[in-house]
Amino acid sequence: MLKPDPNDPIVVTGMGVVSPLGVGVDKVWERLIAGKSGIGPNTRFDVSEFASKIGGLVKRTEEDPEAGFDPLVAVDGKDVKKMDLFIQYGLVAAQEAIRQANWFPESEEDKEATATIIASGVGGSPIMAETAKIIIEKGPRRLSPFTVPAFLANLAAGWISIRYGYKGPIGTPVTACAASAQAIGDGMRLIMTGEAEVAVVGGAEGSVDPISIGGFAASRALNTTFNDEPEKASRPFDKGHAGFVLAEGAAVLVIEKLSHARKRGATPLAVVAGYGTSADAYHLTAGEPTGAGAQRAMRNAIKMADVSPDAIGYVSAHATSTEVGDAAEIEGIKAVFGDRGKDLSVSATKSSTGHLLGAAGAIATIFTVQAIRNGLLPATLNLDDPEPVADVFDLVPKVPHAKALDYALVNAFGFGGVNASLVLGKAPA
Repeated sequence: MLKPDPNDPIVVTGMGVVSPLGVGVDKVWERLIAGKSGIGPNTRFDVSEFASKIGGLVKRTEEDPEAGFDPLVAVDGKDVKKMDLFIQYGLVAAQEAIRQANWFPESEEDKEATATIIASGVGGSPIMAETAKIIIEKGPRRLSPFTVPAFLANLAAGWISIRYGYKGPIGTPVTACAASAQAIGDGMRLIMTGEAEVAVVGGAEGSVDPISIGGFAASRALNTTFNDEPEKASRPFDKGHAGFVLAEGAAVLVIEKLSHARKRGATPLAVVAGYGTSADAYHLTAGEPTGAGAQRAMRNAIKMADVSPDAIGYVSAHATSTEVGDAAEIEGIKAVFGDRGKDLSVSATKSSTGHLLGAAGAIATIFTVQAIRNGLLPATLNLDDPEPVADVFDLVPKVPHAKALDYALVNAFGFGGVNASLVLGKAPA
């Protein structure tokens, strides 16, 4: 197994977030720790005929003057019409991360040594839906020439690469809800093999649209029982969990070797110590009940990090608030970490943000970096009556609590049986 050099680890030097809790890492973290929910009524389109009428929407600056979304902070006005929402979200999150990392390479060597790996589970489904409507109502001649570039899943990575002149490897995992965790892992591997010195990694999703809401509801994956109380709908590990809440946004990180960061004066925020990925080879939408595939991903991440499972103090669970998925993940965690009891903290931030699909793993990674840096664990909201199988761990119910962490693990799993896990550690002094 390829492993990072323990004397020159891969570190995070920049982070950016667009989410239902707001835009900007500091403000989003502040709201997360305050127990705020980003879930509310779905006002994006007419939901009167849809079973699920809620979502985790990114609010515009008019709705949230303090931390709302404005694409024009990162996108030229003339270009906005050329891109679906997920691309806009990705560009805004990338701008924050790149500015924090201060990575604006000028030499061709540095540009060619920068990878751009931005995942998306769905890509531009809102524009796909609108395109189908235009064809039916007005005919194909009325389509914009930017239709295809606006919805292609790889175009968030493409726009970021073009804007900043990054000419190294470029990629877009589309592995459902594990996609952005795999993007981070892919970036790690490129750095470890020497194919890149710096990697801009993460995920972007803008798919709170009729196709996704209707399709996920038809598969009985979405919560449809809390339409009148949206903030209570996402309930990981609670007996009242009844499906996930679809959400949108983007999360981007800049990663590089510690020596590279120090040479250019960048500040390490955390270590990305390990990555593991696996396939369940079991079912299209349900994880193997014992979490066998999840176990392999977690064990491989821990093995790459070269630490003991006992060194992991916190697991940021994938936990989307579905009965089958949450139970399988808990079984996997039990198998990997053994009888740790309340010594092991496991929380689920989707209770606050909803499920960002292809961006879920990256935003969970940023939250976990913040947890390590601040010694504070984000809570699992709406945990009124925990499932007994999960309550063996410290589920950080309802309110955050302080905990010093040396290492933490992030899980991200997706349809098709894809699993990805990351181990993060404290930044070197």
